[in-house]
Amino acid sequence: MGFIIAALVVGGTGLFIGVFLGIAGIKFAVEVDEKEVAVREALPGNNCGGCGFPGCDGLAAAIAKGEAPVNACPVGGEAAANEIAAIMGQEVGESVRQVAFVKCGGNCEIAKDNYEYTGVQDCEMMAFVPSGGAKKCDYGCLGFGSCVKACPFDAIHIIDGIAVVDKEACKACGKCIAKCPKQLIELVPYDQKTFVNCSSHAKGKAVTASCDIGCIGCKKCEKTCTHDAIKVTDFVAHIDYDKCTNCGECKEACPRNVIL
Repeated sequence: MGFIIAALVVGGTGLFIGVFLGIAGIKFAVEVDEKEVAVREALPGNNCGGCGFPGCDGLAAAIAKGEAPVNACPVGGEAAANEIAAIMGQEVGESVRQVAFVKCGGNCEIAKDNYEYTGVQDCEMMAFVPSGGAKKCDYGCLGFGSCVKACPFDAIHIIDGIAVVDKEACKACGKCIAKCPKQLIELVPYDQKTFVNCSSHAKGKAVTASCDIGCIGCKKCEKTCTHDAIKVTDFVAHIDYDKCTNCGECKEACPRNVIL
């Protein structure tokens, strides 16, 4: 008899809890935005933050609310943008694929060193090393690969002492840009063919003393360009990629061969 009573008590308690949880689940249920769920499924799931939102969940919510464009994911690219546009009932609009570019050509043969360094292999740690590292140029790539460690797509590698981007693997997530302590990396159009391979703001004499190809700010490229696409600011040339036609005029004019 006692066994039966205990079973009824346990069964009744379980039934009560089940009914209570069912009612609570209905009462406190969070309404799910079906578009947000569909958009999230269309995103690649890398959670890299390259879109400017906290991961793919954050971007999906923003797109569903109309707070972000359907092509905001740099990793998913055109394929994801088209799928999301169909979900949202929108046009994709024009988008230009971008890739990262490291603005330094100072490899082991070209750049000069103040001393031989042996120690921690991390660019950010060079702030605690004499002269900010062994490299004589204060603006050049340190070559210890902090950007390499940050890249989730294996798209950037240290080659001959400097970081080089594999444009086919790059997804333009921006993690390498945020990691570089020298601010040497920028996003450029995938189809761009002309680049200034230097970021030094030093004056001419200091540049030639530290690197065999560094920009000396002579403005020959600026004077030669017929498209007003290259300007020298703070002793270093900068290309306006919206104006540049990749004609190569600036490259031919550069006496330092710093323009690729």
